Amino acid sequence: MPQIARRDIAVVYGTRPEAVKLAPVVNELKRRDTHIPRVVSSGEQRSALDQVNQLFDIVPDHDLGLLRRGYSLDDVLIGAVRGFSEYLDGHQVDAVVVQGDTTTAFAGALTAYHRQIPVVHVEAGLRTGDIYSPFPEEANRKFISTIAARHCAPTALAARNLRHEHVPEHQVTVTGNTVIDALMYTASQPVRVSEPVVEAAIKEGRRIVLVTAHRRESWDDGIERVARALVEVADRFPDVLVVLPLHGSRLVREAIVPTTFNTPNILLTDALPYAEFIRTLSNATVAVTDSGGIQEEAPALDVPVVITRDTTERPELLDAGGGVLVGTHTGRIVDTLTTLLTDEALHRRMANAHRPFGDGHAASRVVDVIENLLASRRTEDVVTGRSAPALAN
Repeated sequence: MPQIARRDIAVVYGTRPEAVKLAPVVNELKRRDTHIPRVVSSGEQRSALDQVNQLFDIVPDHDLGLLRRGYSLDDVLIGAVRGFSEYLDGHQVDAVVVQGDTTTAFAGALTAYHRQIPVVHVEAGLRTGDIYSPFPEEANRKFISTIAARHCAPTALAARNLRHEHVPEHQVTVTGNTVIDALMYTASQPVRVSEPVVEAAIKEGRRIVLVTAHRRESWDDGIERVARALVEVADRFPDVLVVLPLHGSRLVREAIVPTTFNTPNILLTDALPYAEFIRTLSNATVAVTDSGGIQEEAPALDVPVVITRDTTERPELLDAGGGVLVGTHTGRIVDTLTTLLTDEALHRRMANAHRPFGDGHAASRVVDVIENLLASRRTEDVVTGRSAPALAN
């Protein structure tokens, strides 16, 4: 029997969360040796991407070099579309894989669609129902859903959302979330946090509240309200170390630093490398976050989550009892954190809640979806006698 030629799969990412969640897919493609992953990075978050690529032993095949501070969403979209267009026009690609909801993901999907290359959407189907929350991620996901040929839904609820939007049943597969694959691998690696105060707190068993804040919809004064809440909680609990790795945005830093820098048990750091962040998160008492990924990672590490957003596209965490939605209301944040730091029974219930986002084998299911997609298109081409643009030799 003649051997079937290996197909080139373009895997597109530009931010650290995308890289983390697609790294297991890239490595599963490598492991099977049936397809060739071509990693195309927009370079939107250069140093963070380099750290993730090194951790997972990935060398991008192409980098668009879009790293710019202060770029608007329009600038990122225009640059990414132009860069991905040039790449796809110069390379034979049989499918494009994108993840989640970033502008990079939308640009990758759009340029593939323009060339009739099938798009596989990892972490598809998450919805809040409000296209401005989270912004612009909610709209980006919906845009990609209209383009994708296959949808890898992380949960049954996400799959149900897609079916309600009339996505054909055969195009949707519940795979689990690849972030759990990445998390399990990373947590198994020996790592030391380079920030000595954090490493010392972990070794001493000191209680840690790990915080992230960056959402665009909170840039007006929401993040500053979060910062005021952290100061109040830190003053109430001087034994607790509040660790806040700062986002690169100038607006975010200006909202946080002046409010918190005089509080001795609030530690502001630069962004932690992914492996160091996971070590810190796994030893945290509580996570306070507006990040989507941490809503998935923290419950897998038995860490309760306080979500500083008005909506979440991951309601499974709320339903499981592992997280609580508090918005950016200072009083609600203070009250919730105070309760979690004093009510051991509540903390234990939240920490032991059901883990809704996967079993660590999502990447294998995603690659099954890719292989089945290309096999079905190959069969269709034989039956019809045509050659689809994405599968042309």
